[in-house]
Amino acid sequence: MRIIGLLLWAGAAMAAPAHSAVTATSDIGFATQSSVEIAAESGAVYALLAMPGRWWSDSHTYSGDSANMVLDPRAGGCFCEALPNPSGKPGSVEHGRVIYAVPDKQLRLSAALGPLQSEGVAGTLDVTIKPSGKGVRVTMTYVVGGYVRAGAAVLAPLVDQVLNEQLQGLKRAAEAH
Repeated sequence: MRIIGLLLWAGAAMAAPAHSAVTATSDIGFATQSSVEIAAESGAVYALLAMPGRWWSDSHTYSGDSANMVLDPRAGGCFCEALPNPSGKPGSVEHGRVIYAVPDKQLRLSAALGPLQSEGVAGTLDVTIKPSGKGVRVTMTYVVGGYVRAGAAVLAPLVDQVLNEQLQGLKRAAEAH
């Protein structure tokens, strides 16, 4: 049964050409890069970036529901999440802040994502969209520097895996018809 599962996983990976890797690590930071081919136009993919509730994984949110996430794709715009609280005042999380936006081409955020928020780090998440084949190639680069109590090299592969999962979610949402 394990072999069948492995073969299914490998087949799915080949059906969605992608590349994901930790590109650098040191005592004070790391860099990751993931890329994927998406059969969609750049404008549609860029617009979808502003709707993380449609493609971000619920399991990588504070609220447990990506529908609570928003991203305003302009300089100063917030990549934020509402934290509903049925028994009291709701909360919120700022995952990142847009620092560079070129519609249909590139979106860059200053962002210490997830558990990195409670560490002494700064992070830059850069998403580029370029024409490729029958659609676009989307590349997500994340560079983190600063103090990480568990060690940057320990967290780097975990962060890379989570960001690649989000990029695959973007691909699925963009190609859904």
